[in-house]
Amino acid sequence: MGTKDAANYLGITLRTLYRVIDEGQLAAYRFGRVIRVKRADVDAFVESARIKPGELAHLYPAVVESGDGHQPD
Repeated sequence: MGTKDAANYLGITLRTLYRVIDEGQLAAYRFGRVIRVKRADVDAFVESARIKPGELAHLYPAVVESGDGHQPD
């Protein structure tokens, strides 16, 4: 698939896609001036970015109950 299609498929900008390719996170192939990526490689890249349960706990505060058993507003 072309880079524009791959970027749309991933929901990222072309600039971000080129950075991901340049950093070696996603394999790409150059045919003259055209850059292509394999859909299987794009899908593997998506799977490699999968978030495991508990990895985002730092993004939301812990719920603290008050002494009367009610959660604060």
